[in-house]
Amino acid sequence: MAYRPLDPGKNTGAHAGLEQGLIYVGTVGIIDPPRAEVAVAIREAHAAGIRVIMITGDHPRTALRIATDLGIVSADADPPPRPLTGTELDALAARGEAAFAAAVRETSVFARVAPRHKLHIVRALQAGGDVVAMTGDGVNDAPALKAADIGIAMGITGTEVTKQAARMILADDNFGTIVDVVREGRGVLDNIRKFLRYLLSSNLGEVLTVFLGVAGAGVIGLKVSAVGPDPAGSDLVLPLLATQILWINLITDAGPALAMGVDPVAEDMMARAPRRRGARKIDAHMWAGIAVTGIVMALLTLLTVDLFLPGGLIEGLVEGDGDLTRARTAGFTVLVLAQLFNCFNGSVAVSRYA
Repeated sequence: MAYRPLDPGKNTGAHAGLEQGLIYVGTVGIIDPPRAEVAVAIREAHAAGIRVIMITGDHPRTALRIATDLGIVSADADPPPRPLTGTELDALAARGEAAFAAAVRETSVFARVAPRHKLHIVRALQAGGDVVAMTGDGVNDAPALKAADIGIAMGITGTEVTKQAARMILADDNFGTIVDVVREGRGVLDNIRKFLRYLLSSNLGEVLTVFLGVAGAGVIGLKVSAVGPDPAGSDLVLPLLATQILWINLITDAGPALAMGVDPVAEDMMARAPRRRGARKIDAHMWAGIAVTGIVMALLTLLTVDLFLPGGLIEGLVEGDGDLTRARTAGFTVLVLAQLFNCFNGSVAVSRYA
């Protein structure tokens, strides 16, 4: 800021001659600092394996300074971080998509960009296999929000066009809310996996108990010649009654499974690596755990039934009394307890976030 005293009668109209011989008064600067919680949220996002990219229309030096203060880039990096401008992005695009994609993978700050540059960056990241979330509040952000895997509009400062193009609207315009959403989303998926693992392994244990009990009836002492026909009138002796299986499905399975669906988010959730695009909810590792758990529960149940029947595998160790009802009750109890223990086993087994 500066001023120049004018003699009486001088022309005060705006002309080039007035801006000469000025007396310096001082300098005024305007800054729009980011919220303090944004830097914390970005650190948490980086710990969770999430890459944060700044795309702005501001001057490159301004963008780089803010990105450094927020922790998006490190000032101590080697080589030093350098923002890419819209003009440089056009030059890279002219050289081919490979050059453009390579620059996008290595650069986290883009300045002086146009709406088409934002859209091009989003598509380049998606082509590289990344899941892209794009935030914005202006009309010029709408194409990129629409193209991203999940567009996030600002609920307070965002325009109606942006809100219509987005899939999610932030009610508080806070970047930290996005990180909280990621945490909750991972927690929901983790609970779904625990829910599925528990139900599938428990039901597999029930199916194998009946199937192996019928197929190996002669081995575990369930044959008609040893215990007589089924009290229900069937010549086929089952290890468990239909009412017992129904009780397990309605009580033992349903209650714990519902509880797993509302488990709180694990403390180390944001320390796990992101899932790959296209990764299955139930992968091969989880299927193997389901199969092993189901087989173990079935074998424990059948061995318990065999323990109380004559003529089985462990006849020489324990003298069975031949009471089929008692054997079934013991097997039913073991299967219920095994499934309850399986609840805790499932919480640990699904902690592998892949």
